Amino acid sequence: MSETRPTPRKILVTSALPYANGSLHLGHVLEYIQTDIWARFQRARGHQCLYMCADDAHGTAIMLRAEQLGLTPEQHISNMQAEHERDFSGFLIDVDNYHSTHSEENRELSAMIYRRLSENGHIASRTITQAFDPEKQLFLADRYIKGTCPRCGTPDQYGDNCEACGATYSPTELIDPVSAISGATPVEKESEHFFFTLPAFSDFLKQWTRAGHLQEEMANKLAEWLEEGLQEWDISRDAPYFGFEIPDAPGKYFYVWLDAPIGYMASLKNYCDQRGLDWRDFWKKDSDAEVYHFIGKDIVNFHALFWPAMLHSADFRTPTKVCVHGFLTVNGKKMSKSRGTFINARNYLDHLDPEYLRYYFAAKLTAGVDDLDLNLDDFIAKVNSDLVGKVVNIASRTAKFVNKSGGVLANALADEALWQQFVEAAPRIAEYYESREYARAMRDIMALADAANAWIADKAPWSLAKEEGKEAEVLAICSQGVNMFRALITWLAPVLPNTAAKAAQFLNCELDWAAATTPLADHQINKFKPLMQRVEKSQVDAVMEAAKESLAKLQAEAKPASGPLAEEPIAPQIQFDDFAKVDLRIALIANAEHVEGAGKLLKLTLDLGGETRQVFAGIKSAYNPEDLIGKHTVMVANLAPRKMRFGVSEGMVLAAGPGGKDLWILEPHEGAKPGMRVM
Repeated sequence: MSETRPTPRKILVTSALPYANGSLHLGHVLEYIQTDIWARFQRARGHQCLYMCADDAHGTAIMLRAEQLGLTPEQHISNMQAEHERDFSGFLIDVDNYHSTHSEENRELSAMIYRRLSENGHIASRTITQAFDPEKQLFLADRYIKGTCPRCGTPDQYGDNCEACGATYSPTELIDPVSAISGATPVEKESEHFFFTLPAFSDFLKQWTRAGHLQEEMANKLAEWLEEGLQEWDISRDAPYFGFEIPDAPGKYFYVWLDAPIGYMASLKNYCDQRGLDWRDFWKKDSDAEVYHFIGKDIVNFHALFWPAMLHSADFRTPTKVCVHGFLTVNGKKMSKSRGTFINARNYLDHLDPEYLRYYFAAKLTAGVDDLDLNLDDFIAKVNSDLVGKVVNIASRTAKFVNKSGGVLANALADEALWQQFVEAAPRIAEYYESREYARAMRDIMALADAANAWIADKAPWSLAKEEGKEAEVLAICSQGVNMFRALITWLAPVLPNTAAKAAQFLNCELDWAAATTPLADHQINKFKPLMQRVEKSQVDAVMEAAKESLAKLQAEAKPASGPLAEEPIAPQIQFDDFAKVDLRIALIANAEHVEGAGKLLKLTLDLGGETRQVFAGIKSAYNPEDLIGKHTVMVANLAPRKMRFGVSEGMVLAAGPGGKDLWILEPHEGAKPGMRVM
């Protein structure tokens, strides 16, 4: 009754690369769980399946965020990669290699592919005019320009579309445009850019997108774009930019979306180089391997138009399939920061078992591109009903009777007809996994769990156990219960790897997909221990509260600071040696008087405890001369004398404040003596 093992396949699977500029949220996690389940299933079937991923680590946004954090871009992306890898591990995402697009492998491969595109005549160059920030000295993408909508007059809109009226336009049409980075008014500036000649691949892409590499709805969508006509794709950006410099083009960098998909290759190359393997075995034109990309529907144009065209020109194979999924909604609504339903990976992991979400997503995922809704009440009910109330319940209600009989399973089935339902379901469940119809697989598994539970309830071994001479019957019933549980948990192992590992320990055997429908007979099992706890509403509430707290923190960080730092940012860093040159001394204000003809100045005579200095200070708006006499303050004693219209100023007193009446001279605590150095 064992299933025939399929012919081994060589498979490379990837997920879209997380952008190294922020934390993962549950929308990201949906994709990684979907991919991981498929990869685990392929391995369980005996195939070689490598799961490659990496951080997408280039672009202006990363450069600016690093600057904001006071870090180098390399430090910033390193921190984000560590966080992303921790969250991948938390959700049991079993990647074979997690790399970065900011790697030597990716630099090498990006340069190689670019040169091949250029040699094949698929790179063009021309001068374009772009918005330029004269203060930050960088070209501005549309999202970094804001202004008033030219259609409806709504202020604070981005440079490509209005969120109020939905109008689209070019940044040059904005009224009173400003740089969202510096606030400066953008100017137009010319620059040479490099373009990938995508229109040259129109015929190839029309054929490729209809050759089974995409879901039909995605192929139909791409057909609309192809009929409208493709445009050349701008693949270069000007310095300053965090990325790879284009070969033989100083000051020009690859646009992030050129080297990002090449990151799939680079991660594999990094993996293979460490093991003495050849990454080309998966990517060469005549490769017998299969390549699957799992992506969201918002980036299908990059993966199903730009990427296959680049690969085709550069003499590499194209993907076997691009598996596109929809977005995640929460309680029927788009994940929203304003509604407090924008849930980060860490918000979830700090309060709930990752397998709960893995199962819930699996129970809803199909091979289509429809959005998936995380309904929190349904989440609690489904996990508790299906996993705890059905699957785990089979083991918990039968194992104890086997253990009481010595822990050895019976040598024959109690109900062959019921077991045959499991045998017949096995290939169907495998096909559902293969075709990414996880929801159908989960429905079949739970239907079998229902049948098993109903059968056990009908047989009522707990009642039979009270009757004399029924020991063998009880053992046979409960042994079949354990075997049914074993089949179910084997099929659920790609979704519930931790629970499956604990179940294997209880069953005292490895979970083997091909052997799942061959019953264990005369087999010693171990004592059953609880495998899974129920989800409590308080745990879900804690997740949502954590999400709100994280959002509030992000908003506080993003909100422009108010107060002195916002009005006058901290000056550029200096070295200690620079600061050491400044000689600050305590001074007694021996005299203070008005300066005739000077609207802002007071003339101060400062006693340094052995010599006096004359200093003109712009503090007249805040102090009367008589109020200053006898006070101690701090002065810059080694400032070069400055000749003024009213005399020579021989130093500077220190004061704080925006000016006018809001100005305060620095006063030391009691005990400081004139002439003391400020350290």
